[in-house]
Amino acid sequence: MKFGVSTFVTDDGIGPAALGRALEERGFDALFLAEHTHIPVKRETPWPGGAELPRRYYRTYDPFVALTAAAVVTERLTVATGIALIIQRDPIVLAKEVASLDHVSNGRAVLGVGAGWNREEMRNHGTDPRTRTRLLRERVLALKELWTKDEAEFHGEFVDFDPVFSYPKPVQDPHPPVLLGGSGPTTFDRVVEFGDGWMPIYGRGTEDLPNQIAELRERAGRRLPVTLFAVPPKPEAVAEIQAAGADRILFDLPTLPEDETLAALDKLAELF
Repeated sequence: MKFGVSTFVTDDGIGPAALGRALEERGFDALFLAEHTHIPVKRETPWPGGAELPRRYYRTYDPFVALTAAAVVTERLTVATGIALIIQRDPIVLAKEVASLDHVSNGRAVLGVGAGWNREEMRNHGTDPRTRTRLLRERVLALKELWTKDEAEFHGEFVDFDPVFSYPKPVQDPHPPVLLGGSGPTTFDRVVEFGDGWMPIYGRGTEDLPNQIAELRERAGRRLPVTLFAVPPKPEAVAEIQAAGADRILFDLPTLPEDETLAALDKLAELF
């Protein structure tokens, strides 16, 4: 079992370089960073986590800039998005960003993706919330073409480009893993078709985790890795996830100033 953290790095919390060093020093495996490009002032979409949207959602760094800062001061730490809103990102630009991070980190990049929840935010990027799942699929498939083909092309409903040269290619062979979030009735369809692993939020549709993991791997015909996202720092949660056969636990790390973050990491490290 591997242990990392999922968090929001913002302009009023610990910096990404200091956080990366602190995680590696304490034996954590991974840093997964959230992203929101912005939060519309007039928002009708309810936040899945509760009534009031926390301040940290408004203030996130760009995840690839922050992960680069963490990567250059560490040697073993996995640097990942959790999640990247690729329905709001150009796939050709994103392919270069992820591949560049994979080079800077010497093969430690992971791309965690999801379809997003904030309809107003995605509309500002020209994305129709009604078709965002189909868009997500095409953008992941286009990324993999760009990462693995010398002359990559893609022709879909939403993503369409003729052959292009796109470099650098990732360090990892064939490419950085793409982990898909979600726990709905069609999530496994997407993971099996175009994902490299499953990354559900703990407690949101994961009540039958052992059977869910077994079903996913049976459908895939291989041992797809499973990462549990935003896990509370409780020994019983750790024991449950380990028994279910998952591969990585990501503890939910609050966004705090450096001294408070380091104290929080010390406590989390006692759980493994």
